[in-house]
Amino acid sequence: MKFIADTHCHTVASSHAYSTILENVQEAKKKGFKYIAMTDHTGDVPESPKVWYFHNLLVIPKEIDGVGILRGIESNVLGPSGRIDIPEFSKGNELDWVISSIHDVAWTGAHGIDECTNAWINVAKNPVVNVIGHSGLVNFKYNYEEVIPIFRDNNKLVEINASSFNVRRGCYENCKKIAEICKKSNTPVIVNSDSHIACHVGRFDSALSLLKEVNFPENLIINSNLESFENYLRNHTHFFN
Repeated sequence: MKFIADTHCHTVASSHAYSTILENVQEAKKKGFKYIAMTDHTGDVPESPKVWYFHNLLVIPKEIDGVGILRGIESNVLGPSGRIDIPEFSKGNELDWVISSIHDVAWTGAHGIDECTNAWINVAKNPVVNVIGHSGLVNFKYNYEEVIPIFRDNNKLVEINASSFNVRRGCYENCKKIAEICKKSNTPVIVNSDSHIACHVGRFDSALSLLKEVNFPENLIINSNLESFENYLRNHTHFFN
């Protein structure tokens, strides 16, 4: 399977990552990708860049060396309300790509299945969000059968995160179940590296193994097809504005 984009990549602006924007772009070009998204952490993840960093993403060209650059962010789901810590200005045209993820350092309050289900339903209704990030977390399980069709109906892409199986121990079965329900409900997914160093950009092997195990249809993998990916950008982002 050939991929044309990696839309979850971190840079040195996230203090626990180790490559620059240009290094990530060079790796994406090397792998033949047409697009890459820079999605550094915000809010309560330790030592995340401040709001002015994201505001100034406007200085980054939309294309570097033939690779389209999505100026993005990985926001935190803050609790059962589904509120995310995204800068107010991002409701305009400053950001092209918004991932929302749960990180235990940012979540407040209880996180049983009911609380997590409510949170993801509310995130799904947030028009600025594009991607539901690494949602197979063991300690933040939600009602997949109920929520995944809501993601689909609100044009959210469910992420199959290749880093999860290395850094989020015990989540494989949850991720497998999510993939199976996405397949059953015709919900599009996006395969991402969640790279924190340039050599991991586009490294999708573990995610692809999971998708192969459930016989996931390629037509539902949005970044495996340039036309499908660009249609999503046109219809649900500011990128082509």
